[in-house]
Amino acid sequence: MKISLIQQEYKGSKEATIKHTVEMIKKAKGELVVLQELHQSEYFCKSEDTKYFDLAESFEDDVEFWRKISEKEDIVLVTSLFEKVMDGIYYNTAVVFDRGRIAGKYRKTHIPDDPGFYEKFYFTPGDKIEPINTSVGKLGVLVCWDQWYVEPSRIMALKGAEILIYPTAIGWLMCPENRVDELCEKENNLEEKEKMLNAWLSVQRGHAVANGVYVVAVNRVGKEKDDSGCLEGIEFWGNSFVFGPQGEEIVRADNKERIIEADLDLKRAAEVRKIWPFFRDRRIELYECITRRYCR
Repeated sequence: MKISLIQQEYKGSKEATIKHTVEMIKKAKGELVVLQELHQSEYFCKSEDTKYFDLAESFEDDVEFWRKISEKEDIVLVTSLFEKVMDGIYYNTAVVFDRGRIAGKYRKTHIPDDPGFYEKFYFTPGDKIEPINTSVGKLGVLVCWDQWYVEPSRIMALKGAEILIYPTAIGWLMCPENRVDELCEKENNLEEKEKMLNAWLSVQRGHAVANGVYVVAVNRVGKEKDDSGCLEGIEFWGNSFVFGPQGEEIVRADNKERIIEADLDLKRAAEVRKIWPFFRDRRIELYECITRRYCR
């Protein structure tokens, strides 16, 4: 199976961004196409502002638009949309389409609240971790901050997910030149930047090895300004990738806008689990503590 990852910049407006995304989808060769986190708009969580809730008003129309794209292009399409349930309840939602039908959706369950990533202001945490059945396989779709946690990746794998997929928006904070504090010193340090990127890659490679599955992440690129005045913005680092079930790097992008293509062999993943039967040797009778906030 061929998979295509669409790594792109925000084009200044929803209309221009969507137009460019569709053009990239048409060029993609994969029967499974994955878009990045909140791909229709800028990454608006750089600051806390109620005006951005208006972006979720079009959720139903957005779902119908991308459903038609998946039907027209005859693909399985993983999108990432801002969902409004009612005033005051909004989700960061990945909707998966299978050649014109809605196969399922996943609501981001782990929500960060850090400088430049004020997502708790906007998103209610999701309450279900379930893989989604599609014509290309069982997809364990998670979203960005979820990628730092071993629990959701393990749960998806235990429930039969063959591929773990992470639409993502992550990068380095850009600080104003006149701001000198511990945060900005860290963000401007090249060695520290490399540590951040390597940590992001390494934890997800670990999910691939520990669960014997393919792991896919699609990240944004480009610099996006922050209009709150607290920070200059975020420089998204790209580096979208596919890791194989033994942690092997199948493909990894740079920080430029591009379509990333890879071939996945799900039968090989099944064979890897026979060689490394980590699930067999789990000591589940000792794991009760994991369901508590901390252990004593």
